[in-house]
Amino acid sequence: MIASLNISGLRIDVASTGDDIVDEIDLSIAPGEVLGLVGESGSGKTTVGLSELGHVRRGVRLAQGTITIGTTSMLELNPAELRRARGQLVSYVPQDPSSSLNPALRIETQLLEVMQFHDFGGTDDVRRRRLLEVLTEVRLPDAPEFLRRYPHQLSGGQQQRVGLAMAFACRPSVIVLDEPTTGLDVTTQAHVLDTVRDLTRRHGVAALYVTHDLSVVANLADRVAVMYSGRVVELGPTSAIFGNPEHPYTRSLRAAVPDIVNDRRIIGVRGRAPAPGARPVGCAFAARCEAAMNTCRESAPEVTTTTPGHTVRCFRAGVELVQRDGLRAPSSASSTTDTVLSVRKLTASHNGLRVLHDVDLEVRRGECLALVGESGSGKSTLSRSIGGLHREWTGEILVNGSAMARAARDRPTKQRLAVQYIFQNPYDSLHPRRTVGESAARPLRIAGVSARAADQRVAQMFDRVSLPPAYVRRYPDQLSGGERQRVAIARALVSNPGLLICDEITSSLDVLVQAAVIELLADLQRELGLTILFVTHNLALVRSVAQHVAVIANGRIVEFGTTDSVFTEPTAEYTRRLLADTPSIVAIPPRAT
Repeated sequence: MIASLNISGLRIDVASTGDDIVDEIDLSIAPGEVLGLVGESGSGKTTVGLSELGHVRRGVRLAQGTITIGTTSMLELNPAELRRARGQLVSYVPQDPSSSLNPALRIETQLLEVMQFHDFGGTDDVRRRRLLEVLTEVRLPDAPEFLRRYPHQLSGGQQQRVGLAMAFACRPSVIVLDEPTTGLDVTTQAHVLDTVRDLTRRHGVAALYVTHDLSVVANLADRVAVMYSGRVVELGPTSAIFGNPEHPYTRSLRAAVPDIVNDRRIIGVRGRAPAPGARPVGCAFAARCEAAMNTCRESAPEVTTTTPGHTVRCFRAGVELVQRDGLRAPSSASSTTDTVLSVRKLTASHNGLRVLHDVDLEVRRGECLALVGESGSGKSTLSRSIGGLHREWTGEILVNGSAMARAARDRPTKQRLAVQYIFQNPYDSLHPRRTVGESAARPLRIAGVSARAADQRVAQMFDRVSLPPAYVRRYPDQLSGGERQRVAIARALVSNPGLLICDEITSSLDVLVQAAVIELLADLQRELGLTILFVTHNLALVRSVAQHVAVIANGRIVEFGTTDSVFTEPTAEYTRRLLADTPSIVAIPPRAT
């Protein structure tokens, strides 16, 4: 069935207090249309997305409003009817594909199970034909050996395509995609986005694409809704939202996004959005807005239409902002010839299977080298070998001229402190039962530094990474994702390392937090002369942080050079393909009519 989605006057609040999480949400999506829902973490995007399935988290209630798909009111369905509607009328694709796949069941079993539950097609023969058809639609093999695999035997991109196949299997009218490409490399992301675009248009599915990645939305969505502090503050065609944004917050988001097409500066926004229960009487963005006036603080703006199809909630819509200087990577430290990191003929394996082949690499003091490549290219194995977290390698790794043992536990304390590693997920790398101050002091305590001296050093580093002194007594679950990442940076820097390894440290952060973290690293690099190995699949971000780039493919360095030369005149075909697959806000493709 082809049907549109309509949300009107939706309010979702905290059941115990009545504080609104989202309010005054009015959205509509036509069949075959993709609406992008963007905003920083905590803006309410996922809450709105889940509400389309008639679902809210525990402790939260749907206070008022309507959600209709065709003639079906989702909020009036009883639990049994909701279970039928989910998957048949509306489907959901989560950020982490492994959360929607049963690790104990084969792929074929899981796909058939979805159709059997909803009695799709009526017979097993029809369902099996649909199974083969949907695999072709998501560009997965329909061979028996593939269908017999378990989720852990698939790549991240393949898992996400299976998730899409499950969502589209019963031909729903509406699909909600919640950050489905976060963590995927640019090539895999491009393939998944092409699949989403093709399926929604071919089958007339109304799609809500929830994300903090504005570059993805610019290349996929027909229209974009921008959320801030539980409200939609701007809504309009993609070309208008990115080409001529009206709301100051939208302009701030736009300015914080790095772009592959040029080396324009990214600009972060200081402060954070108010939480439910602490929102002001006036505009929630006023405290962070450089165009705010007294009226903005005294009353909340109403929704106004600026051009047909383009609405904005702002008293100062369209006013040009005087923004502070943006961020570019520090200039190359060409005056120094000191080599901090030297990798020579490094060959690494996993259980005897070789994944790195004779890798040579050098990073000079005070410079940042970006290591980029697709998933499985070997970049994490290389960085973990340097950090002493992977020990199955041969060759030579030198830091400040000293040869490093294979495993971190075999390295003397001085060497371990000289190389510090910041992981992708700071929550997993911080002890949940220790205060973040205790975790940050741990490297110094292991080195024999007194508790008092360690605490003083931690306090200095917390101040350096813009964390209030009181945060040393907090636990990881009391901090936001960006704050936890700042703690991880502070912990890595307390021992004055010679080399800092950053492994995909911004992949799960929204664009404003990402800009703040990258700006922090750039400031620290200037002030402390840090040497950084920055591992990432976000090529657009590289220009804002690195002076040199090493491109790795199939365990080999296929291109190395200055950031500008690699991005403007790539010599390797692999590099050219990575650059072509990276989405751009500047180069928004034309929309099909």
